Amino acid sequence: MFDVKKYLNQIKKSKDGRTLVANFGYLSLLQIAGYIFPLITMPYLARVIGVDGFGKIAFASAVVVWFQTVADWGFNYTATRDVAKNRDDKEKVSEIFSNVLWARCLLMIVSFLLLLIAIFFVPIFRENYAIILVTFLLVPGHIMFPDWFFQAMERMKYITILNLLSKLLFTIAVFIFIKNKSDYILQPLFTTLGFIVSGIISMYVILLQWKIKIKRPEFTSILTIIKGSADVFINNIMPNLYNSFSVMLLGFFGGPVSNGLLDAGSKFVNISQQFMSVISRTFFPFLSRRIDKHNLFSKLNILIAVIISALLFIFAPIIIKMFFTEEFYNAIPVLRIMSVSIIFLSLSSVYGTNYMIIQGYEKQLRNITLISSLIGFAISFPLIYFFDYIGAALTIVFTRGLLGVAIAYRVNVLKNKHLNT
Repeated sequence: MFDVKKYLNQIKKSKDGRTLVANFGYLSLLQIAGYIFPLITMPYLARVIGVDGFGKIAFASAVVVWFQTVADWGFNYTATRDVAKNRDDKEKVSEIFSNVLWARCLLMIVSFLLLLIAIFFVPIFRENYAIILVTFLLVPGHIMFPDWFFQAMERMKYITILNLLSKLLFTIAVFIFIKNKSDYILQPLFTTLGFIVSGIISMYVILLQWKIKIKRPEFTSILTIIKGSADVFINNIMPNLYNSFSVMLLGFFGGPVSNGLLDAGSKFVNISQQFMSVISRTFFPFLSRRIDKHNLFSKLNILIAVIISALLFIFAPIIIKMFFTEEFYNAIPVLRIMSVSIIFLSLSSVYGTNYMIIQGYEKQLRNITLISSLIGFAISFPLIYFFDYIGAALTIVFTRGLLGVAIAYRVNVLKNKHLNT
């Protein structure tokens, strides 16, 4: 049986445990900027820009997430792992940081060129080109704000408070500047500005306080690090075949109103997912050093996921009616369907990100993700065509379930094989 009291006492006595608690606290505060402030603006935006505006923002985000995944290229995991293992060697850390920075800049340029081609050739992209281009600004914003580096160093306090303050300022800007339905395009712009301000602060801490050096770009080193993270990149981009692609397909079949309902029903699941990612990101660098603690981490993570999932399912009507106007009430069944996926996302995180990647099983994880995502891609067409936004929600939940269970099963096989050798 899981003894919570005994576990807490172990944390207090352990240096690693105290570091975990501190980083969990700082990461939690940092994530508040990502989901509490949107909760504050959500009822206001729902009233001002309506379900149509929500749908256009969701569609643009679904398009840009493909290009952001290309620019990220899995470095959030591989670079975090590598820096965590070498964090006492400043020269090595500077080398990793520099290579990742230049690689992400190169990939961002490639992504932007691909986006321009897509806007030129795809009519629905061309119709929404303005909000898509504004939303794309999130990509350089993410590059400027290397939260993965602070995670790897297990030192989050330097940027947490200032990050919260910058996000607060741009949350206030939503109430000041968004006054009409046509102002919906300002929402992703303010989000981007928040990342850029946080990025400037982050770079100051990394370069001037911690004395990390940005080395000159070397093309061979950049290609090597890109190649080394290719399996994790494939693992990261494949879920877009059923996640963001479902939103894009819904935009084709159902239009912005259907996208708005799916987005409203998914909001609190995404917020819960971000909270779960705090736990995952807190443990990732620690487990990179202490994989023997994985069983403890898995119990904690899955238990929290089950509790959150149950609460969202039960209180879905109250949540939607509290934060949205009447035109969003059809999002209640979406929230109930999507709430189940939190458990499956937890399985993927616990056994995929925080075990298979750490243990070097990236190729096996890639193959599981590839097969599951292709199945999700295939079923999305009939489900969304016949069942609209409900079909999109079912597509996402089914595929996340298939992926999470398959990863958990594979890790169980690997662990048993390890014990028998």
